[in-house]
Amino acid sequence: MTGTVYKSTGSWYTVKTDGGRFYECRIKGKFRLEGIKSTNPIAVGDRVHFKLEAKNDTETGVINRIEARENYIVRKSVNLSKQTHIIASNIDQVFLLITIDNPPTFTSFIDRFLVTAEAYSIKTVLLFNKIDTYDEETLLEVKYLAALYRSIGYECVGISAETGKNIDKVKDLMLGKVSMFAGHSGVGKSTLVNAIEPNLDLKTKAISEQHMQGQHTTTFAEMFDLSFDAKIIDTPGIKGFGIVDMDKEEVGDYFPEFFALKQDCKFNNCLHVKEPKCAVKAALENDEVSYSRYRSYLQILDGEDEHYRTDNWDEQV
Repeated sequence: MTGTVYKSTGSWYTVKTDGGRFYECRIKGKFRLEGIKSTNPIAVGDRVHFKLEAKNDTETGVINRIEARENYIVRKSVNLSKQTHIIASNIDQVFLLITIDNPPTFTSFIDRFLVTAEAYSIKTVLLFNKIDTYDEETLLEVKYLAALYRSIGYECVGISAETGKNIDKVKDLMLGKVSMFAGHSGVGKSTLVNAIEPNLDLKTKAISEQHMQGQHTTTFAEMFDLSFDAKIIDTPGIKGFGIVDMDKEEVGDYFPEFFALKQDCKFNNCLHVKEPKCAVKAALENDEVSYSRYRSYLQILDGEDEHYRTDNWDEQV
């Protein structure tokens, strides 16, 4: 039988068949040894083949094959730095939720996420959430960031999951697609999903006032079928994002504004750091390239990692 993985708890996988039935499936131990360096060999969104087996009057499945993935979002695993963790696969687009100060989302995190999405040709939409709670100064920061990322080519939408502002616009973007929602804990992913599809009634918790961080809500990545011809993958909050499987020479190609200037650099293999007649550095000096973006680029190039522990994946990976 074939189907799509809708939920992964690390040991069991909920698979929906092409006929619409759900089965709890597992994998045999040897499956983990087939050249898969990820801590989770099967991810939500994977297309899998499995065989049914009867046990204690219950039908469960044993997964024996994964179909080739069209794409996936991958990050460094928490405790095993040489391994990766696949967040989700076969995604049409990602909505990255951003909040300015409750909790803060820094440009270094945004840029690392965007670089990974670019590497696998996954469209990313930036959602600036909680705009109903911001004062005039904070709203100006939202407008600045939105203008910055729009100038690069990313779609940016200001929303409020609480008041419903621009929720219909998000739903329109989701029609007919598999969308993954990502961001720090506390940025309002579950609240937004509930606003989009109230019947799901996902658990939400308040921000910790002491640390301005989100509380644990979503424990595992999970896909949901929505009522308006759309699928959503809700994911645990991520505190940081470790870049994996990327050579220094290719990092700049995943910054669209750098890639557009690359042809004007003196050297074809220009890293945009110390090389003479570098078009990217010239654009930086002329304020045509954002300093925050260039700083993120240098951090990735130098192998500097954010503190990339997730809030709810710690024990899994």
